[in-house]
Amino acid sequence: MVAKDSRTTAQLLAHLAEFDERRLFAPAAHPSMHSYCVHMLGLSADAANKRIRVARKAREFPAIFTAVAEGRLHLSGAAMLASHLTLENVDELLTAAARKTNGEIEALLAVRFPRQDAPTRITPVSASPELLQGPCPPKATTNQLAARPVAATHPRVTPLAPERYQVQFTMRQEMFTKLHYAQSLLGHQVSSGDLPEVLERGLDALIARLEKTKYAATDRPRPVRPRSSCNPRYVPAHVRRAVSERDGGQCTFVSVDGARCPELSSLEFDHILEVARGGEATIDGMRLRCRVAPGVAARGSH
Repeated sequence: MVAKDSRTTAQLLAHLAEFDERRLFAPAAHPSMHSYCVHMLGLSADAANKRIRVARKAREFPAIFTAVAEGRLHLSGAAMLASHLTLENVDELLTAAARKTNGEIEALLAVRFPRQDAPTRITPVSASPELLQGPCPPKATTNQLAARPVAATHPRVTPLAPERYQVQFTMRQEMFTKLHYAQSLLGHQVSSGDLPEVLERGLDALIARLEKTKYAATDRPRPVRPRSSCNPRYVPAHVRRAVSERDGGQCTFVSVDGARCPELSSLEFDHILEVARGGEATIDGMRLRCRVAPGVAARGSH
């Protein structure tokens, strides 16, 4: 069904491209191709924009039709590539973007077409936004931040260039106050009050604490001692450290096709042989699994 959908999408793009080229929307009493797609075909404005954009570019570079029809390139990916395609790079870019996700295509374009770093700024959400910059931005009041309701948005991370990312999210007043305070505390170390460096130092401290709690990570491990708990589900610290390092902090479940689960969060230390059957919390007897990996949910967490 997915393969059929890809072929149908490519056919639709080809028809839209021809319809647009002949301006057949005019005798259909529509002022533009966009109007025809929205009012006659019933597409949403976003869906119409994306399909028209890709259809026009595919008419210029027919290899796009083939890539979409064969399922090597999804519609969103084709729309992301559209403005970057030229006669010189079309084949190389389509090959590089084959079967990649939106995020992977964004990263691919960031490497080949790097953009400048985004400016550091904090903008209060209010009727009259005020730009806050510098090491000690003015303190925003709760009333300022709640001056008008704002639709919930998801945080967004956008690749700009190799190893450079733009991050956008909305923070509460409490977080803003903590951020300002952290800037003040780091004033003698981060003289510019650079927000990315402040946040990176905070993440370093958080990661170290979480790794210590979850994986018993430490720079000074103690000698291995005899088991101190009679609970068969208890996993000693040295076992957690060794297993997390061996498994790379990733779920170890592998499908029948040989694909390893990519999950990095919600991981648990799982007994390879169930405890009820004599499984022990040893390095060779444990593995990392996510909650939805077959067998884990039935046995429960460890």
